Amino acid sequence: MAEKIVYKKSEALTDMETHYCPGCTHGVIHKLVAECIEELGIKNDAIGIAPVGCSVLAYKYFDVDMFEAAHGRAPAVATGIKRVHPDKFVFTYQGDGDLASIGTAEIVQAAHRGEKISTIFVNNAIYGMTGGQMAPTTLVNQVTTTSPYGRDADWCGKPIRMSELLSTIDGAKFVERVAVNTPANIRKAKKAIKKCFEVQLEGKGFGIVEVLSSCPTNWGMTPVEALKWVETDMIPYYPLGNYKEV
Repeated sequence: MAEKIVYKKSEALTDMETHYCPGCTHGVIHKLVAECIEELGIKNDAIGIAPVGCSVLAYKYFDVDMFEAAHGRAPAVATGIKRVHPDKFVFTYQGDGDLASIGTAEIVQAAHRGEKISTIFVNNAIYGMTGGQMAPTTLVNQVTTTSPYGRDADWCGKPIRMSELLSTIDGAKFVERVAVNTPANIRKAKKAIKKCFEVQLEGKGFGIVEVLSSCPTNWGMTPVEALKWVETDMIPYYPLGNYKEV
């Protein structure tokens, strides 16, 4: 009797073992991105850009052409590549410290210009790779290495909601926030990523998917506790859903 294949690794991923901490959901997001690239038949035309942060080694994991960018500058690099090679599929893979802090102007202006690129924005409410500092997305009262008593809204302001902000820009044609803390949410996340990619393939303009992700190491939690925290603390402040689709 022939064996039935029920699951296999996406051909858009390499065999490299990842560097992510136990319980980190970057790996899940990598899987979804790779599956969408493979299913859309764009593996040979895909070009990814990863900047500084936990995603810095993404070039080792995605089996497509990859570029490295300076911290926050992935949208600028993606813009240059897409304009020189308009026939290619170009995406950035960025964290919240990268995209919502040092790279805020880059992502806003790329959306404003309507650049035909796609962005995967991983929001884990903290600077992951550099030591667990407070990020623009860190929740009020959340403890980090630079907010040991919790984020003070009067002193630091409230966390920035990037999906809501970017959805107000005319050049942004697809904006959705998803999470990968449950199997049901993972399925919804893949659907959103695929739609976002299709927006670029149809030549409509800029698209972004914000993915709420866990960071057990820097949150000081077990992987299970971290997934629950996404549900109980992150999602209420960062509501899931589609914010724009044109």
